[in-house]
Amino acid sequence: MDTSQILTIFLRGALGSRGRKRARRAAGFLGGNKGFLGASAVLGAAGVAWGIYETMQQSAAAAPAALAPASVPAAPNALVPPIPGVTPDDRGFPLEVLRVVRLAVSAARADGVLLPAERALILSHAREAGVESVVEVELSAPRPLSEIVTGVADDQARRDLYILAFTIVRADEHVSGAERVYLAQLAHHLHLDAAAIAQLEADTASQIDATPDSTL
Repeated sequence: MDTSQILTIFLRGALGSRGRKRARRAAGFLGGNKGFLGASAVLGAAGVAWGIYETMQQSAAAAPAALAPASVPAAPNALVPPIPGVTPDDRGFPLEVLRVVRLAVSAARADGVLLPAERALILSHAREAGVESVVEVELSAPRPLSEIVTGVADDQARRDLYILAFTIVRADEHVSGAERVYLAQLAHHLHLDAAAIAQLEADTASQIDATPDSTL
């Protein structure tokens, strides 16, 4: 399963907790044949990171035990060597993947309310995507937006992250005042000005509304 599939499965849970018709169209916009997930620069980087991560994990697991010096016992709790260009957190997921998951969880609860049924739906999809441990932690102890998006220097990556969060927030029947505050804070941390935000939201809303409904 590639990263776009993993994120599509998980994001359907985040979207399914938001609304109805708009959520189905948003799911189509994100995960269709030519959807945003496949075209996004930042999500593409997450895919590369995940691919390197999986390859290194598989290589480490397949390494013949005979190659280890007989006189040096394996250290308990030995760690897989660091992966060049990929910064894993304490659960082993590449930072690029974690950033997308954390932002999606953050956007799903942007109005400050997450009902038990909504939480269960998000966790169900996260379990199917293989990221349940990460999502459960984020739901229990949300990180500040400043921490989630820190270190994002690429202009297109910043725009893509805003589009992702906006798509999830807009999947509800309306954007509440609290959600508007959330989006304004996100724009601030991503260094996006009002004109850029207005254009991104207008373009994204137009594309979502023109997208056929998808199954959540």
